[in-house]
Amino acid sequence: MSVFLKWFFVFISELLGGFAVIFRGIGKGIKQIFNIKKYIEIFKTYSPDFGATGWILAILAIIIVAAIFVLIAFMIVLAVRKYIRFRHSIVSNEDLLEEIASLQRQVLKMTKEKDEIMAMKVAQMGIPGSGALSLADGSMMTAMGEGAQGEGGEGAAAEGSLDDDGVVQTTEHRFSKLLEVDNFYKTYTPPDYNNDIDLPGICEAYRNFACSRMRLFYDIKTIRLFIAGMASTKLIILQGISGTGKTSLPYSFGKFLQIDTTIASVQPSWRDRTELFGYFNEFTKNFNETEVLKRIYSSNYNDDVNFILLDEMNIARIEYYFAEMLSILEMPNADEWELDIVPNVWSTDPVKLDRGKIVIPQNIWYIGTANNDDSTYAISDKVYDRAQPINLDAKGVAFDAPDTPPLSLSFSHLDQLFHDAWDKYPISQENLKKIQQLDLWVIEKLRVAFGNRILKQMGLFVPVYVACGGDELDGIDYVLATKIFRKFESLNLAMLREELRELCVYMNKSFGKNKMKESIAYLERLQKLF
Repeated sequence: MSVFLKWFFVFISELLGGFAVIFRGIGKGIKQIFNIKKYIEIFKTYSPDFGATGWILAILAIIIVAAIFVLIAFMIVLAVRKYIRFRHSIVSNEDLLEEIASLQRQVLKMTKEKDEIMAMKVAQMGIPGSGALSLADGSMMTAMGEGAQGEGGEGAAAEGSLDDDGVVQTTEHRFSKLLEVDNFYKTYTPPDYNNDIDLPGICEAYRNFACSRMRLFYDIKTIRLFIAGMASTKLIILQGISGTGKTSLPYSFGKFLQIDTTIASVQPSWRDRTELFGYFNEFTKNFNETEVLKRIYSSNYNDDVNFILLDEMNIARIEYYFAEMLSILEMPNADEWELDIVPNVWSTDPVKLDRGKIVIPQNIWYIGTANNDDSTYAISDKVYDRAQPINLDAKGVAFDAPDTPPLSLSFSHLDQLFHDAWDKYPISQENLKKIQQLDLWVIEKLRVAFGNRILKQMGLFVPVYVACGGDELDGIDYVLATKIFRKFESLNLAMLREELRELCVYMNKSFGKNKMKESIAYLERLQKLF
C-alpha cells in the first residue's frame, strides 16, 4: 500500500507540475510581451545605425504593434460584454419563465374559484350536486334541462320554461336600454318634417348652419360629395389629415337634422363584434348593450336620418369588429338585413327584436373617420369597395353666412329625392361608353378591372351629385380617383410609370383636357411617390 501511495504522489506531482509549467510559461510569456523596458533597450541598441528609411519603418512597426495590442484588448472587452449580455438574457428568460408559471398558477386558482361560484349559483337554483359538477365541466344543458337554451348556455334564463314556440317564459329582463326605447316610442310623436326642401337646398342650408351656428367651414363640394355618398352606400369613410373636420362633419350634420349622431370611439383592442353591439353576460343574465345597438334598434321606430360615427375606425382592424355589417350591407335585398344578437327568445325581450335578431333599418348610415399614420391599419379593398371614401385634405376657409336654423328631414323624403335624382340625372350614354373604354384600357395595360359593384355605386353617386348642383364629369372623376385608381397603390408602380403617364394622356384625350383634375392629380402623385 505504501508503494502505491508513493507512486500516486509522484504521478500527481508530475501531472500538476505540467500544469504549473503551463501557467508559468503563460505568465512568462505575458511578462515578456509587456516588457516595455526591454523594448526600449533593444531600440537604443539598434537605432543609432538607422537611416532615414529605417527610422520610418521602425516608427511604422511600433504603430502597427501598438494597434494590434489595442485591437486585442478591444476584442477581449467586447467578448466580456457579450458574455455579460448573454448571461443577463438567460437570467431575464428565467425570470420570465418564473412569471409565466406564477400567472398559470393564478389562472388555475381563478378557474377553480369560478367553478366554485358557478356551483354555488346552481345550488341556489335547486339543482343537485351532480348537476353542479356537470355545470362546472361545461355541461349546462344537461344540468338545467329545459331551464336553459342557447349555444354554450348563452341567454339562458335563471328561471323559466320553454313554451311550444321555443320561447323562454320568464319575468326577468335582459335588454334594459332597448326596453327604454320601447317605452319611449309608446308615446312618441313624430316632428313636423320639412318635406319641401330639395337637395341643393339641403346642401346650402347645412353649409350655412355649420358656419353660423357651429363655426365650421365646409366647401360646398364636400357637402355635395357627402350627400351623394349617402345615396350610393350606407358606409362613408372620411379620410385625410388631422384637423380638417372629419369628425365634425357627421357630428354637425346630426345637429343640423336635430338628431344627435351616435359616436363610437374605436379602440385598438377591438377584435370582434361584441365591442360594437354588446354581449350577453352569463353571470348577471343581462345583455351589455352599447349605444350603437340602441341607435340601430331605435331607428326601426322612426323616420329620421340617423348617423353612427365610428371615430378613428382604422385604429383597429375594421374587418374584425365590423365584419358582419360589411356582409349585411352587401346583401341586395334589404329585407334580409338582420343581425343575430342572442340565440334564443325570452318572453320579456324588446318588441322589435325578432327571435333574437335585430333588423338593420335603411334610415341609418355608418360614417367612419380614418387617419393614415403609424398608429393605424391600412384599410383593405374589401372595406373600400363597400364604402364611399371622401377626402378632406384642406382646412375649411372661413366665410360669412346668414344665421340658419336646423331643420327636420325625414328619411322618406330624402330617399325620394335620391330616386328622383337617379331618374332625372342618369349618367349620359356618351360618358358610360367612355368609362367602358377606360375599363378595357386599364385591364389591358395595368391588369386592374373596375368591377360591377363600383360601376353600380357610380350610377347611384353621380346623379345625386349632379342633383346637388355638381357637374357630371366631376362626379365621375371623383369616383374614379377614390375607388378605382386607388387600387393602383397595390401594384409595382415603380415599373409602371410610363403606363401612368399614358393613362393621364388617354384621360385628357377621352374626357377632355383639364376635365378629370382629381384623377390626373392622383395619378401624377403616384408617379412622384413611386
